[in-house]
Amino acid sequence: MNPLRVLVVGCGNMGSSHARAYHRLAADFRLVGLVARGPQGRERLAAELGGVPTFADFEQAYAATKPDVVSINTYPDTHAAIARTALRGGSHVFVEKPLAETVAEAQQIVDLARECRRKVVVGYILRVHPAWQKFIDVARTLGKPLVMRMNLNQQSRGKDWRTHKALMDSMSPIVDCGVHYVDVMCQMTRSRPVRVSAIAARLSEELKPGMYNYGQLQVAFADGSVGWYEAGWGPMMSEVAYFVKDVVGPKGCVSIVERGGERQSGSADVDAHTKTNTLRVHWQERDGQDQFVRADDWLDMRDEPDHDGLCLREQQYLLRAIREDLDLGEHLADAVNSLRIVLAADQAAREGRTISLE
Repeated sequence: MNPLRVLVVGCGNMGSSHARAYHRLAADFRLVGLVARGPQGRERLAAELGGVPTFADFEQAYAATKPDVVSINTYPDTHAAIARTALRGGSHVFVEKPLAETVAEAQQIVDLARECRRKVVVGYILRVHPAWQKFIDVARTLGKPLVMRMNLNQQSRGKDWRTHKALMDSMSPIVDCGVHYVDVMCQMTRSRPVRVSAIAARLSEELKPGMYNYGQLQVAFADGSVGWYEAGWGPMMSEVAYFVKDVVGPKGCVSIVERGGERQSGSADVDAHTKTNTLRVHWQERDGQDQFVRADDWLDMRDEPDHDGLCLREQQYLLRAIREDLDLGEHLADAVNSLRIVLAADQAAREGRTISLE
């Protein structure tokens, strides 16, 4: 088969990683263009990848390249519009999370993909991460209900803080990254979410009016499971306890930990939030003296893929979806569901009330 022609839109951290993945998969993908408003990033990436054509405008690039695949790695407020153009033009779509700004827009993209008979893969990077898959599998052995505790706090400055502020022009931290971890919770419980509440705080006057840069959501499931997710961005955030990934059930618990000391990279490092290093599994069984009968299990995960390696896995999944005509109905339903939960959490935080999801 001929390689699929790919137009990459957005040349920041995620767009660059995905562009490198297409370049590595040259037998199956051919980069036909890079799109970014700023010339510096796109030209540097184009040179790195051997001289890919570059564009400042998506519509112009799309008309000029006629791609088989559009890879959307821009800010969330542009995702839906670019996806609609791509699908209506006959292209398959890879889109970074979240799928859209609203549930209605996200469902429109799902329906349009079905109507156009095109594939849409959403960039839920933890779904292709072998160590996170193991984390989910172990959590499912702990009984019900589950208590799921997760956060993603980032002490950012310089370009990282500028990126965070740009993201918060359209979405709060508990929405933008919350879809990842709420999706993980839904996979762990395999249960229906029933209600969500949240708190939020505005810790900087550098944000646009009405936006907050710290939030925590709490979601309850029909099987009695509960989960919280916390996210804060900015130069004021603490480097203490910024990484919590912990699940407790009646039979014990599983946690992502750094065995042998604290995490060496700072909280703003993207890899710091996907790397697991070690899973620690604890079992609650006790003997007649009420002492634990099993030592904790330590599952070494240090051979896990790095960020670029995970992006490569995502594009391999996209390739399979296209070549093998995979049914992505469940994948897209999950993407819409996790977005529905975090957007309800954002509403709960702003209105100071619990939101029913039923």
